[in-house]
Amino acid sequence: MIRNMVLSALLAATMVSPALANEFTLSSPDIAEGQQLSNAYVFQGFGCEGSNTAPTLTWSGVPEGTKSFAVTVYDPDAPTGSGWWHWFAFNIPVGVTELPGGEALPSGSIELSNDYGATGFGGACPPPGEVHRYQFTVHALGTKLDLDNSVSNALAGFMVNANSLASSTITAVYNR
Repeated sequence: MIRNMVLSALLAATMVSPALANEFTLSSPDIAEGQQLSNAYVFQGFGCEGSNTAPTLTWSGVPEGTKSFAVTVYDPDAPTGSGWWHWFAFNIPVGVTELPGGEALPSGSIELSNDYGATGFGGACPPPGEVHRYQFTVHALGTKLDLDNSVSNALAGFMVNANSLASSTITAVYNR
């Protein structure tokens, strides 16, 4: 009897609960999960010869309450003890759901210096003979971050993670 009551309650709760929101998803016509990055997304310098262009990134299923977005590209395999930041952008306006590859970010967006020491996207360039992962992530944030372009990637990362409503990642690879 108790089992039937529990099953009935679960069924009733399922029938009256709202439909789940669309899943927050990152996609790209230029990069794919687990696939080798093309030369377009490879750094020009440090012994690498690429076009150093950011890929097009598109996201959908934006969670309710989103106020801005952050986009990061991070290499956890860099032999630094702390990984390598290839790109960190935040305060991307809430109405934006695509960053066309190689184009300037929308007005109001803030980009930090990458670990190459330049502002903006810095392509893949692992040491010769090593395969590295490149995590392209978009975060839906519940606020605009009260930071400027002088903060460290670590501080911005802390604030993004503290205010992230959802995130989605494509992990591509590269070796030379």
